[in-house]
Amino acid sequence: MKHSRFTLFPREQGFFPYVWLIYISLPIIFMSIEQGSRRVVGFLMIALFMVTYRQLFFARKSFPLWLGLQMTLMFILCVLYNPYNLFMGFYTASFIGYYKDSRRFFIALSTFYVMLILPLILNAHRMIMQDMYIVLPFTIVMMMSPFGMRSMLKKQQLERDLNRANERIEELVKQEERMRISRDLHDTLGHTLSLITLKSQLVTRLIDRDPAKAILEAREIEQTSRAALRQVRELVSDMRTLSVADELKASERILESAGIRYTAEGDFRLKGISGLTQNILSMCLKEAVTNIVKHSQAEACMIAVGRTSGEILLTVSDDGIGWKEGPECQGTEGNGLKGMKERLSLIDGSLEFSLSGGTVVSIRVPVVKNESGKECDTA
Repeated sequence: MKHSRFTLFPREQGFFPYVWLIYISLPIIFMSIEQGSRRVVGFLMIALFMVTYRQLFFARKSFPLWLGLQMTLMFILCVLYNPYNLFMGFYTASFIGYYKDSRRFFIALSTFYVMLILPLILNAHRMIMQDMYIVLPFTIVMMMSPFGMRSMLKKQQLERDLNRANERIEELVKQEERMRISRDLHDTLGHTLSLITLKSQLVTRLIDRDPAKAILEAREIEQTSRAALRQVRELVSDMRTLSVADELKASERILESAGIRYTAEGDFRLKGISGLTQNILSMCLKEAVTNIVKHSQAEACMIAVGRTSGEILLTVSDDGIGWKEGPECQGTEGNGLKGMKERLSLIDGSLEFSLSGGTVVSIRVPVVKNESGKECDTA
């Protein structure tokens, strides 16, 4: 039986849970002043409080129990020890916002308010007015914090749902496009290819018996094949292709959602470049931007396109942690990067990486001139 590896806090939370541990230092300082068994019991309650803090990140069905225990410990530490232990309520306030169900949220919030206000009333005789001036503003902030946390979590959930919906829509569009292409190929080429097959069989039989007739049939096969080739070209030119300019707009939305500053330089319309090359460059741009969002930890990104008489140069750079190199990273090139190289190889393109205050991805596609002197890509 395979056991999951122990983690103190969820990895997806990053350093956020550890930062909050700083605020437990105040109750520890207050408790160190106490004496004897009172201090021992106090430290045990603080330790149990920290256990509830850790468990609330993982608990599902037992979430209300751990939350109730945390509020109870805060209440006891505030009433029986130091009134300033009330600040431990910031931990509880953040977890109340995790409730998605409005009924449970307001039940927990009401209980929390009682646990905040009652200690203030019970400790009123121990606190001077100056203490009240310090405690009351923070108490109001704690009372409002669950609403802010709940709103933030709702926004994050909506963004995740939106991303999943967009991915699903893209997948459905791709499936529909594949089905349409399949239908068009069948309807357009099915009869033509069947005709070529039959005539080829006829030519085979006529070669010895009637060579002149076989030559005529062969010429008809040539004409039919040319017509089929013309149909394929028309079909391909009619297919929906994604241009670099369109993908640039999609990349802008992704980078903005990730909080990464974005700038663009150059003419991304790439007039005169075939749909196939546009499509391949668009997919490479999408993969490069996705890598920045997932792995770079960057704050800024720049996408630039340049065009000379000999090539198109698409550059995607960031100010992130850079592309790791070394023996430990050998063989770790992802499928996305391999896919970029494979796609570019279809149009004689190349992919290069360099490190300059981050990662720079350079994509090059050759452009040649045809007999009329007009530029055209290798596709």
